Amino acid sequence: MTQQASAPSLRTYLGMWLRWVRGRQGTGYDKMLLLATPFPVRLDAYLLRYPQGSQIPPHTDPVAAGRHYRLNVVVRQAREGGEFVCRGALWRWGRVALFRPDRSEHAVTRVVSGQRYVLSVGWVVGREPRPDAAST
Repeated sequence: MTQQASAPSLRTYLGMWLRWVRGRQGTGYDKMLLLATPFPVRLDAYLLRYPQGSQIPPHTDPVAAGRHYRLNVVVRQAREGGEFVCRGALWRWGRVALFRPDRSEHAVTRVVSGQRYVLSVGWVVGREPRPDAAST
């Protein structure tokens, strides 16, 4: 999920802050903006909610400039399904995963039973344009 391609305006930020909105993938998950900062590091924090039947297909989240990192912490696991799948995660331990969403294909399997909640913190380091950004 590319939540931080650019910092939201104050009006957009306040409209999303601490409110559930539909995730951009259109696959049934919801997100709640907890924090977004453009300086000194472009950073965002979301609470993600995956109700029964939701899923995220395999994808990457390209950024125009810099290196995108995301730390996901599963706050509540679904009773069945809702597993995070990531090719090339930088670090995984139990319910915690650190990965590069701009480089590593990632997905969430369909939640079969229950709901899944994830605290997701992302940041972009560097502002240099990526050499392959024009092709994405």
